Amino acid sequence: MPKFLLMEFVKEIARRRTFGIISHPDAGKTTLTEKLLLFGGAIQEAGAVKSNKIKKSATSDFMEIERQRGISVATSVLAFIYKDKKINILDTPGHKDFAEDTFRTLTAVDSVIVVIDVAKGVEEQTEKLVEVCRMRNIPMIVFINKLDREGKDAFDLLDEVEQKLGLKVTPLSFPIGMGYDFKGIYNIYEKNINLFSGSSKKNIEETIAFDNLDSPELEKIIGAEAADELRDNLELTEGVYPAFDKEAYLKGEQQPVFFGSALNNFGVRELLDCFINIAPAPRPKKAEERLVNANEKEFSGFVFKIHANMDPKHRDRLAFIKVVSGTFERNTPYLHVRQNKKLKFSSPNAFFAEKKEIVDISYPGDIVGLHDTGNFKIGDTLTSGEELHYKGIPSFSPEHFRYINNADPMKAKQLYKGIDQLMDEGVAQLFTLELNGRKVIGTVGALQYEVIQYRLEHEYGAKCTYENFPVHKACWVEPKDEKNEEFQEFKRVKQKFLATDKKGQLVFLADSPFSLQMTQQKYPTVKLHYTSEFE
Repeated sequence: MPKFLLMEFVKEIARRRTFGIISHPDAGKTTLTEKLLLFGGAIQEAGAVKSNKIKKSATSDFMEIERQRGISVATSVLAFIYKDKKINILDTPGHKDFAEDTFRTLTAVDSVIVVIDVAKGVEEQTEKLVEVCRMRNIPMIVFINKLDREGKDAFDLLDEVEQKLGLKVTPLSFPIGMGYDFKGIYNIYEKNINLFSGSSKKNIEETIAFDNLDSPELEKIIGAEAADELRDNLELTEGVYPAFDKEAYLKGEQQPVFFGSALNNFGVRELLDCFINIAPAPRPKKAEERLVNANEKEFSGFVFKIHANMDPKHRDRLAFIKVVSGTFERNTPYLHVRQNKKLKFSSPNAFFAEKKEIVDISYPGDIVGLHDTGNFKIGDTLTSGEELHYKGIPSFSPEHFRYINNADPMKAKQLYKGIDQLMDEGVAQLFTLELNGRKVIGTVGALQYEVIQYRLEHEYGAKCTYENFPVHKACWVEPKDEKNEEFQEFKRVKQKFLATDKKGQLVFLADSPFSLQMTQQKYPTVKLHYTSEFE
């Protein structure tokens, strides 16, 4: 690479920030995403997800079922430029029925913003997602949302975040009052005050800088009582919490906390300004073969999501690829490692707020959408030629299992094509029973079945019905020597509980915890796993 191109390449990597927003449903994640786009100038007016006054739906929710329910089902990708930084947001589903989609998305982010509702505090879904981030040491910033409503005391919330999520927090902003008495926020990171007028749902307000908190001006602006309370709180904060340490944050050992109200556009700019300064540029990623750095000149990337029929007028499938190293260029042949064949793409998409646009060159940290005719599966790697396999996108044992039946015999072909494509997307898992070839769909949450039924009908013109199938857990069977007598006996005795997954791996569908335990005792050499990736 010539020197001037190399400098440009390094500069482009340093500009990128790719992050996910995670939370329990209803904590305000989609609203926060919208407001970040508003600050980035990517959209002119935010469409409140729940408000019926504004008939505009949230930019990041584009599936009909999401608009009806006001929840995010698919992970959407949104990008904007802010202060010369290119920001890629992956808005993940908060609903627990779509947890797998979120786990997969977390393999593609370099950092995370965790949104917490001031009244409800830390909720169950947040705990699960933060645990996944902690396993991977992903840097996290916490945003405590909805301060214009009555909620828990700020110090109680900080304690709860530390105890329930196992984080080490340090507040970088602090609320002045809450709910009815909410006056504004003191920004510890920049040492200024942002006052709340309650009328700024659509636009952006100026802040007042305060270098000296003892200044009598403070009383004039927020009142004597609030000023005294703020001084006490900040003194306490300094005494109790460690100073912000950027290195510790980047290692996932310290988590800065911001307060605000996304719906009222409040505290969002402070969060964004601090975020672009401290959040990591694209980080190295581990492949089975080696650690791959962003600034390597050879291209590599992996598929973390597949979305079919993004545009209902055209039957299209997009594979979302996270660029890990090198540059991805249009019309250049790349190696599809699993299929061992070269593919080139004439119209790779980048996502800019609600628009898709064709892009000639993408850098590490970017998310590229590739039109797919069925070549890609989740977890596939594309490279300039090196054989790399990126890890960390396993399937987990589903919680719910149902037989899927064809409700319209004339549409069998459409039904099987639809199921096939939805399973490639990772919406659910498909098991085919060894005994009679019946198809069983396993999902993390029951709402998935509604989504599958809805999408089969509206996108593929096929109708299906479900029948309950009582299964406790799906366990992947580690392949053993086929001639092993114990393995043969296991296959013979448990025949009606055996199935294969979409990759052809053998799966044991245990009907109860007791039967699982007995099977493990009776066939000790047959290894059973709860995820599809095992060493």
